[in-house]
Amino acid sequence: MSDSPHRDPSFLAEGTAVLERMRDLAPSLVYVSLLTDDGFELVRVPETRNEHDRLASMASSIQALSEAVARELRVGASNYVIIEAERGRMIQRRVPAQPLVLAAVFDDDELLGKALSSSRGAADDIAALLP
Repeated sequence: MSDSPHRDPSFLAEGTAVLERMRDLAPSLVYVSLLTDDGFELVRVPETRNEHDRLASMASSIQALSEAVARELRVGASNYVIIEAERGRMIQRRVPAQPLVLAAVFDDDELLGKALSSSRGAADDIAALLP
């Protein structure tokens, strides 16, 4: 694998497979993206362009803010962020020990626990793909 995961076709294919498995585990998953801390999208499921084109840049900003708040409060690292809305929720989760974030959008049929569990499993699986 190259030094930059976003340039490695093998990592991108394996990352897409992880996100596809996440969709199989949580059928109410509307959209999921793997992105870098600086807002560069690596892979997404579904792969088609849609109204979520700006999610990567917004999610990277939210991640930076959540980590700044955690540092300011001295409560440890920020592991995930939940945005609960009227018709669904967005969960974004840090990929362990990597400068990557998993951002997932679920419709309102998904239980929060299942959404958290499936996003944690996917983030851990992606971390296992990297050195």
